Amino acid sequence: MKIRAAVVVALVVATATACARFTAPDSPPPLTTANPPTPPGMVVAPPGGPVSAEADTDDCNRLASLRPMPLPPPGQMPPRTAMAQIAANGRLIVGIDTGSNPFSFRDPLSGDLRGFDVDLAREISKAIFNDPNRIEFRVTRPADRIHVLESNQVDIVVKTMSITCERRKQIDFSSPYYVAAQRILAVNNSKINAAEDLAGKRVCVANGATSAQRVRRIVPTATLVETATWADCLVLLQQSGVDAVSTDDAILAGLATQDPWLHLVGPSLGEEYYGIGIRKGRDDLVRFINAVLVTLAANGRWRSIVDEWLSVLGTHPTLPRPVYRD
Repeated sequence: MKIRAAVVVALVVATATACARFTAPDSPPPLTTANPPTPPGMVVAPPGGPVSAEADTDDCNRLASLRPMPLPPPGQMPPRTAMAQIAANGRLIVGIDTGSNPFSFRDPLSGDLRGFDVDLAREISKAIFNDPNRIEFRVTRPADRIHVLESNQVDIVVKTMSITCERRKQIDFSSPYYVAAQRILAVNNSKINAAEDLAGKRVCVANGATSAQRVRRIVPTATLVETATWADCLVLLQQSGVDAVSTDDAILAGLATQDPWLHLVGPSLGEEYYGIGIRKGRDDLVRFINAVLVTLAANGRWRSIVDEWLSVLGTHPTLPRPVYRD
């Protein structure tokens, strides 16, 4: 009996220890590495840099796109069009990210790319080939999105790309397919609860993202730490290399799901309208993609993609109303 009682006591102690082990404390454990490595390509921009409000202006009527064309049957693209050229190449080449969960990320089990932007790109492939898998994804850094279009390395970029007047000088955009709100990601027990709390702090942004300029304008005393990817920002925040990350709420929510000690704070710092990037001179492809977006909204497919990938936000987003300039 004494042996049995001892076993029971041991089991109770072990169970209690296991429960304690898996109960997340209020703050993350301290770092064990004295000098954690910094991500490659990281740039620190101290306070006092140039400020641009371009992301919030609409001097160019930036959200207006070309009117949709009647959609041709899949597999029957009109001759001498960008879609016919893509069909002749046998695949749609798409610039995309692998570290922007839930928009585009690599599934750790299958290795496949998944997410909102991935599904949207597959719908465009389906409209051209009647096959969602006739597609080649090329991993593209935020800072390289315009370059890969202008250099003809990809057909389109579907990569949480905000429509701005400055970018419209270089490339064309589809109608907006999603509107996000820029917010802040911070550690649970930090004293960062709103934009004003970023004063004098280190804030991580991805190089080439419009969110950097908005932070600079709202909090001029913040130090911007620019990295190649949002995944690098997550690592820096976990290593206490930065105090916060600021970008669109959907991207931040995806980062927060990977760490129980992180959460989104504060109201929106501004809206970002995502569009599909297209090389200039391909008006027919712009009209074709806009027609695909209209169809996805009408048949409920856009809603099903949103429900699958963006439920983490706890909101019920709607497709932005398109504006056409001709």
